[in-house]
Amino acid sequence: MSNLGFYQTLTTLSKKVGDPKRLVGIIAVGGYVTLRLGEAGVKKGAKIITNKFLKKDKLCINKGIVYDVIADEQDSGDLFFRIGDKYKVLNCDGDSILIEKLGDDNNPYYVSRDFLVSISDYQ
Repeated sequence: MSNLGFYQTLTTLSKKVGDPKRLVGIIAVGGYVTLRLGEAGVKKGAKIITNKFLKKDKLCINKGIVYDVIADEQDSGDLFFRIGDKYKVLNCDGDSILIEKLGDDNNPYYVSRDFLVSISDYQ
């Protein structure tokens, strides 16, 4: 049993490409290209994942704005609005809006976008 297997493989490959310097160059360039392709893939994947998680915040352009209630109305739960009440938008998730009713101790509330449009100047 011989321990010259790896050395024999290297010399065989060197002869096939011409000489050892050329083999080292091919390995270096191949490694560099592989590394750069992997880096580009990871960056693109990170960008896609980041955009997916941040997309909800980008869509909530009303975040932090205080709105006035212009109609007396009650949502499907126990949240009741009177004319003159104010609420602040905390976050958005599709049609659900997380709000803080100002002056109410039982905050926050999830309400639908359509409900807010019907009772206030929410756009």
